[in-house]
Amino acid sequence: MKESVIAELKVLPVGTSTPSLSRYISACVSAIKGSPEVSYNVTAMGTIVQGTMEQVLELAQKVHEVPFTMGVQRVVTTIYIDDRRDKAATIESKVGAVS
Repeated sequence: MKESVIAELKVLPVGTSTPSLSRYISACVSAIKGSPEVSYNVTAMGTIVQGTMEQVLELAQKVHEVPFTMGVQRVVTTIYIDDRRDKAATIESKVGAVS
């Protein structure tokens, strides 16, 4: 993928009525699935996405808003971006490099 970045997104709703966050995270993943121009891989501790910088940042804002639409009053989102410009990289190539 030309001019793409790989990023890890983590969305943490704070102050929910239960310790389980799966319904919020599931809704965030559904929002990611609704962005077909971005590749993604859900992991146990975050979601890896790949697309242009603009697509990834737009998606991060979109998923950050999801818990608010579900009644949460506070959300902490972290984003790690790998923007490598010396060669093309994909989610699969990064995993393959260490496997």
